[in-house]
Amino acid sequence: MWTEVRQRRWRQTLRCGEACSCLTVVQAVTSSESHGPATLGVEGIEKQERRVNSQTGKGVPASSRPAAKPLLGVPSGTLFSSGTVAFDSLVYLTRSSLVQDCDLEFLISLNKKPEEWKGMSSVKLCSVKLNDGFFMPMLGFGTSAPNKVAKSEVEEAVMRAIDVGYRHFDSAYLYLNEEEIGRAIRKKITDGSVKREDIFYTSKVWGTFLRPELVRTSLEISLSKLQLSYVDLYLIHIPIPLKPGEELFPKDEHGELIFDTVDLCATWEAMEKCKDSGLAKSIGVSNFNRKQLERILDKPGLKYKPVCNQVECHPYLNQSKLLEFCKSQDIVLTAYAALGSNSGKEWLSKNNPVLLEDPVLSAIAARHRRTPAQVALRYQLQRGVVALAKSFNEERIRENFQVLDFQLTPEDMESLDSLNRNIRYFVDPLVL
Repeated sequence: MWTEVRQRRWRQTLRCGEACSCLTVVQAVTSSESHGPATLGVEGIEKQERRVNSQTGKGVPASSRPAAKPLLGVPSGTLFSSGTVAFDSLVYLTRSSLVQDCDLEFLISLNKKPEEWKGMSSVKLCSVKLNDGFFMPMLGFGTSAPNKVAKSEVEEAVMRAIDVGYRHFDSAYLYLNEEEIGRAIRKKITDGSVKREDIFYTSKVWGTFLRPELVRTSLEISLSKLQLSYVDLYLIHIPIPLKPGEELFPKDEHGELIFDTVDLCATWEAMEKCKDSGLAKSIGVSNFNRKQLERILDKPGLKYKPVCNQVECHPYLNQSKLLEFCKSQDIVLTAYAALGSNSGKEWLSKNNPVLLEDPVLSAIAARHRRTPAQVALRYQLQRGVVALAKSFNEERIRENFQVLDFQLTPEDMESLDSLNRNIRYFVDPLVL
């Protein structure tokens, strides 16, 4: 009976989802003793179905339906939690899909029996399916920081982020903080907060390691610092080879950077070997433009396509053309600097406007009773862009995570699209 009810609800959500293209499934995690599906019973599920019917306008033409709202209230910080058994199914329909093509695995997961949900990895919850079959959470936690920020702050911030619900963490060899991040992750694994498979961790190979014979070496150095056996995603940090050596930014006697001559297609072949070895589950690129991506995609004998391209992306630089191309190639676009960036960092432009003070962004935030940062992040999610939120402030870490339970209107999205000015906060392409 339980399975029949779940199947009926699944079919109902499909009918209301405008052919699946605008259906997003989020599952709110509760404690194993609370009101999960095991205790909701058939009547409770059928009652939720009636609420779906009434709120999504079953039988009403899609063009005239109001935008659906979340069906169940979710306490702050409960999404993406792990180590729990019971889930309340939270299904909400949005006019703009979080992913280009709705991933039916989210819907299939709703058809599981309560005892089967125990084995579900929280990485799959509100995640995008990559072109190699793995899943990446749509909302990630960025960890780059100016040198003046103590490494201990990064460690504490990562642990707070895990407690709030983040499961996607982005770092790099360049950031010089992987030892602290690894320690934070292992602490939360040890105390039972998460399992390793719950965490999606991204690292990047720096420009001084782009020679094919050095790519795996760089990854092994990162894994040694992290004390992990694999990374979930490994990226080419920049498409700019630099002279190998101890210096992150090798310079000559005149203070000019010393570049290296490397065929990035050969670098990519070394990345493919990292995936084959199991040291990296998925591989991708960062800061690549369309032509650089096409060079990899057109490489003879290509074994794996990049799963993502991580670039600066925010309402002032919405990367719409690059996003369109990436979607056409089944490559996920990931946004760093999704909230803009403050001018306190030495490598940033000092004259750019502050994104989070933009009046259009602020007005939309006020209408939704949200912060400008939450709106900027939600904007990316509704475009199908994975967003990295970065803050070491406990309150803002929590606020930035609370972007899954509201929806921007088509008019909001158009207004935010119109803010594009091709403004880059990161003026130095080698410091990203």
